Formats: sequence, structure tokens, C-alpha cells
Amino acid sequence: MTRLEPHQAARGPRRRLALLVGSALLLAGCATMIPELKRPPLPVAASYPLPTDASGKPLAEIAWQDFFVDPRLQRLIALALDSNRDLRLAVLAIDQARAQLQVRQADLLPTVGAGVSASRAPGANGQTSSYSAGLQISAWEIDFFGRIRSLSEAARAQLLATDEARKAAQISLIAAIAQTHLAIQADEALLDVTRQTLQTRQESMKLTQLMFDNGASSELDVRQAESLLEGAKAALAQQTRQRALDENALVLLVGQPLPTDLPPLRALGTVPDTVALAELPAGLPSELLIRRPDVRAAEQQLIAANASIGAARAAFFPRISLTASAGVASSELSNLFSGGQFAWSFVPQLLLPIFDSGRNKANLESARLARETATAQYERSIQTAFREVADALAGQATLSEQLRAQTAQTAAEQTRFRLADLRYRNGVSSYLDILDAQRSLFAAQQALVQVQALRLQNRVGLYKALGGGWVEPGRS
Repeated sequence: MTRLEPHQAARGPRRRLALLVGSALLLAGCATMIPELKRPPLPVAASYPLPTDASGKPLAEIAWQDFFVDPRLQRLIALALDSNRDLRLAVLAIDQARAQLQVRQADLLPTVGAGVSASRAPGANGQTSSYSAGLQISAWEIDFFGRIRSLSEAARAQLLATDEARKAAQISLIAAIAQTHLAIQADEALLDVTRQTLQTRQESMKLTQLMFDNGASSELDVRQAESLLEGAKAALAQQTRQRALDENALVLLVGQPLPTDLPPLRALGTVPDTVALAELPAGLPSELLIRRPDVRAAEQQLIAANASIGAARAAFFPRISLTASAGVASSELSNLFSGGQFAWSFVPQLLLPIFDSGRNKANLESARLARETATAQYERSIQTAFREVADALAGQATLSEQLRAQTAQTAAEQTRFRLADLRYRNGVSSYLDILDAQRSLFAAQQALVQVQALRLQNRVGLYKALGGGWVEPGRS
């Protein structure tokens, strides 16, 4: 329907056009066909396998600055939060998801543009020309059945899921830096133990060679001492290499070369420790749903998949679109803006799907299967979280006792080596006794360092598994 009227009569049609568009907007925002989402029950036990302390401040509320008290580690984490490329990619993914949401939300409103058109057609007196200029709305879909709103809700949930994924990435990054830092501390401790062992074996080699030169020992004793000495040198080379590899891993996590003004590296197990050593309250498994960003991300993915079903359902219903324009028209281009008449048009269109070769039905089935997949992934994320917490709790319950026992064993081996060395120097026992004592002491010292590091790394793992390590932007 098209009308041409003088300028002074244009106000009425303009109001009618605005009223029609406003009514369409109101109707388009009424409802959607998104089904009610029923979250599955927790696919885990109601409590952890081991008794836990549910009192105290939840770990998810303890910022990493309060949990990690080592100044060097705090500086490394702060640098990584600014420079780590994986975290930067996670932030960019949020920006991209936010842009996609804006696109979906923009589809709910008409796109208004300014246009100028010209046409020429044969007429009774020859060719006739027509020129027009004004505002246009082109093929705007009126969302009566909530198809676009469903897509917008899915995009919103995807944005929230991406934001939770960024939080999970930050928690993982902080834990990885802390555990790598602890590995470097353990490397330094193992290097110290290996250097001390090497020095001891060098002295033992000199003594054995001296005794052999004076006929007080056999060549077998010399070769055994030489074997132990070379074994210590090999262990030193291996440990030096491992120290370099762990530092390379730390540089990659930080995202830049390590600054030269970092606080000094503390010895493993010094007081205060690298991480807080108070007992960590685990709480209840149900609290993982609000603590762990990866679980919340999986939940948002489930919400997005459910919203997509609403869009697939709406595709079975008529799709209504509107094309409208308002402006001036004239048969002469020179008079278009000075003497043209007001013209407006309002062209609604309804398209009802009749035969689509099963496309809409297949899309709906695909959306339902996607929701089933998202449900399984949501349940798996909960089970994974439960397992990680249970593993860390098992470590917390046993590693302290293991450390105590390993410390006692190392002390016993040190005494044994001292006595064996004394007996050998006085000719009371054979060199085999001191060889066995040296091997056992070295192995016990290495195991002690490894258990010390493992105990601290387990604390970091429990902190991560319970959702600790995330702080809102603005705190540094």
C-alpha cells in the first residue's frame, strides 16, 4: 500500500507507521518456545570418601594473594596474569562472545537506513521517471514466536560460559605457576643433596685410593667407589637439566622472561612455607556447583543448548517480516527535496513452512541431541570436580604421615652412614657396608625432598580443585 500526499499531511502516516512498528516490537517480546530446563541430580556421592572439615572460610573465597605467601611466587603470579597468552586468548573469547550476543540482540530491533532510489518505466506518454528518498526498514523479522529471542538467550548463556571459562583458566594458571615454582624449589633442594653426595663420594674415593695404594684395600673397593662417584655426577647432570626444563616451563606460563629483580628463591620447606599450611576445609560436594567456574561454565552451556531448542521449535511456525519506508518522492530529480511529496509504504510478509524436506524436524532433533550432550558434559564436569577434590583430600590425609616417616628414615640413614664410615675407617667392617649406606642415604634424601614438594603441591591442587584462585578484577 503506497500513498502520495502533500508535506503538510505527512504527520498522520508517520504516526501510524511508528505505531505499527511499536506494536510489532511489543508483540515480538511476549514469549519464547524454550522448554523448561530440568537440571539433572548430582551424579556423585553426598559426601567425600574421607572425613573433611567443613568449617572455616571456603577456599573459593580465599584470594591467591592470601593463600600464597611467598613474595617471589606472588610476583610471578601477578606477571602471568598480565602476560600469559592462554589467559589473553580467554579474554578475547569473552569479547567475541559479547559481540555475538550484541548481534543477536540487534536482530530483535528493526534496522533503519537512509536510501535514495530511482526507477524508469514505459508509460502512455513515453517513459516515466520516479525518484524517492527517505528512511527504510528492510525485511525486519517480527519475532512473534520467539525464534530470535531464543537465539539471543543462547548467545547470552554462551557469553556467561565463556566468562566462567576465563575464570577457570585463571585458576588453572595460578595453580600451574605455584606447582612449577615448587618443582623448581625441589630441584634446588635435590641439587644441594646431589652436590653434598658428590662431595662425600669424592672424599670416599680419595680415601679408598689412598688405602689401596698402601695395600689396605682391594681394587674392587676402588672400582666400587669410582662407580658411586660417577653415579653422583650423572645424577647431578640429570638434576641440572631438570632444573632448566622447569624454569623454561615457568617462563612459558609467566609469558615473558623472568625479571632479574625477583625476590630470592626460598629453600623448600622454609617457614613460612610457599603456601598456607592450615588445614583446608573441603565443604560438601554440592558446593562445587557454586565454587568451580568450569562446572558453572558447563551449566551455562546446558542453558544455551536448551535455548537453541526454542529457536528450532519456532522455525515450524510462520515467519513474519516487515518492509517499510517513509520519505519524499518526485517525478523530477531536481524537485525531489524541494517540491517532492511525502510517501510511505508498509509491506508485511508472512512465510509459512510447508515443505522443507525435513530440515526443521532435523534441526529440532539436532538441538535436542545437543542438549543431551551438554547434560552429559555437565554431569561429567561435576564428577571430574568430585574426583579431583577426593584425590587431593586423600593426599592431605596421608602425605603428612608420609613426610614424618620419610624424615625419620632419612635421619636413620644419616646415622647409619656415619657409623658405617667410622667402622670402615677403623677396619671393623667391609667397604660393602659403606657403599650400601651411601646409596640408601642418597635415595632417602631424594625421597624426602620429593615428599616435601608433593605435600605442598597437593595443597595447591586442593586449593584449585575447590575453586580457589579467582579474584574479581581490580585486586592485585
